[in-house]
Amino acid sequence: MKRLVALTAAAVVVGFAGTASAREIKIVGSSTVFPYTQAVAEEFANKGGTAPTVESTGTGGGMKVFCGGIGEQHPDITGASRAMKKSEYELCTANGVTDITEVLLGYDGLSIANSRKGPLFNLTKAQIYLALAAQVPVDGALAANPYKKWSEIDASLPDMPIVAYGPPPTSGTRDAFVELAMNEGCEELEFFKALKAADKKAFGNVLKTTCSEMRQDGPFIEAGENDNLIVQRLDADANAVGIFGYSFLFENQDKLQGLTVAGVAPSSETIADGSYGIARPLYFYVKNAHRSVIKGMNEFITEYVSEEAMGPGGYLSERGLVVLADDVRKKVQDGATSSMNMPAPTK
Repeated sequence: MKRLVALTAAAVVVGFAGTASAREIKIVGSSTVFPYTQAVAEEFANKGGTAPTVESTGTGGGMKVFCGGIGEQHPDITGASRAMKKSEYELCTANGVTDITEVLLGYDGLSIANSRKGPLFNLTKAQIYLALAAQVPVDGALAANPYKKWSEIDASLPDMPIVAYGPPPTSGTRDAFVELAMNEGCEELEFFKALKAADKKAFGNVLKTTCSEMRQDGPFIEAGENDNLIVQRLDADANAVGIFGYSFLFENQDKLQGLTVAGVAPSSETIADGSYGIARPLYFYVKNAHRSVIKGMNEFITEYVSEEAMGPGGYLSERGLVVLADDVRKKVQDGATSSMNMPAPTK
């Protein structure tokens, strides 16, 4: 059966490659990468190209449809706020999408922000975990999260309800937040340090379960893939905080302020130098079998990785993207324009 599927997929690739498509470039994926891709699409159209359609589906949703197959009905590019997973690559391969270029776009910090009308305060990763995890240590044992106010976690924090709007499980922002804030916050707590010291294998299991589970009793609210809605809710409620990519904080600095994490505020400088503790790489993935078929696709990719776009002072950095170092960027640009096929992810 696997051989039949592979032969069918190969036939679709050959058939599609032999046709010329009149449709525009189709792009899906991460809501965090969306404003960068949209900016490139606008610039591409201004220079005479046909504007691509860009849809914000979330990283996981984008990967699912991107890896669905080859042909007119499938998207050409997907944005991602994390690297492609091994399971996603295997889905691509099973559906005949075997030639993919991975493009590291730049870096983004995960922001925890609130309205400028609210209090500006500092959080440690351990405090973030205690505020937002489903289960936390209480009197030496794990229990359902009892904290309703920030001040109940630490008296130095504001005496106001914990209300946090955050991304859904399909979002790459959610994956990155769990890994960079929740998991690392978990590891800062003495309860879990003791478990790790006693049994590393058991702790490894806890890290994937308890330390990764967001609370569902009210204080953490899944706000969908539209980060603009979170901005609107924070603007209307000075007691709430929101979790999203740095680009949205950058674009809404007139309304929002970023909370400091371990004493460091999110900024282009602190994300680039690594001092801001919850930052991540951003990517987009190109379906190479579509390059010679979809009109303007190669030209669009060339525009996306141009110095004018992703270089220092480029129009993407003006929208909050933290640019790559010169040598890394050159390698990325060469790989993107030469259709370099990515290796299979290992995890």
